[in-house]
Amino acid sequence: MRTLTRETRDALTPQMAIDVLRRGNERFVNNLKANRNLLQQVNETSEGQHPLAIVLSCIDSRTSAELIFDQGLGDIFSVRIAGNVLNDDILGSMEFACKVAGAKAIVVLGHSRCGAVKGACDGVQLGNLTGLLAKIADAVALETETVGDRTAANPAFVARVAELNVMLVKRQIMERSPTLAAMVEASEIAVLGGMYDVESGAVEFYDAQMLIGAA
Repeated sequence: MRTLTRETRDALTPQMAIDVLRRGNERFVNNLKANRNLLQQVNETSEGQHPLAIVLSCIDSRTSAELIFDQGLGDIFSVRIAGNVLNDDILGSMEFACKVAGAKAIVVLGHSRCGAVKGACDGVQLGNLTGLLAKIADAVALETETVGDRTAANPAFVARVAELNVMLVKRQIMERSPTLAAMVEASEIAVLGGMYDVESGAVEFYDAQMLIGAA
């Protein structure tokens, strides 16, 4: 598979960029990795990079975006933080990736059985981790379907909180970044959520909640 150039990346629409990731995940699930010469990609990206998307995912060792979406060197920006939460530095990185470097899509990727989400569900407090888990607290509060066991011991509760957390981060991106919101409105980028299943390797994209302009 060829290394992305500015021309090939710029020819992509936001939807096409999402489709590239979708097809990559299908290859990953079916163990049909694209044929790449990674050393050649090192050489071809040495003077510059032209990624098609930026993926915000968890630090979980099973959730490497490059592997999950079968992408090579120079193909995507990858941001990883426990619980795929948002902060100002990550938001600035997204603005760089899209407004400056030309990425066409932002993917907020949660995953099943997330330890950070479980910690937030249980109200864990531990040093600096306390502040990070507090960023997931709104998702915990928004989950109102569960009236019984609202702890990490309830897999359905954890899964619903993880999904709501992805939705909230997407909303925060739009509310906190006028730059990215304007790009969505102009159909220059798409903002999409998804959930990675650590058992199957498959990503479920939340297509119905994709943010993209009407043009």
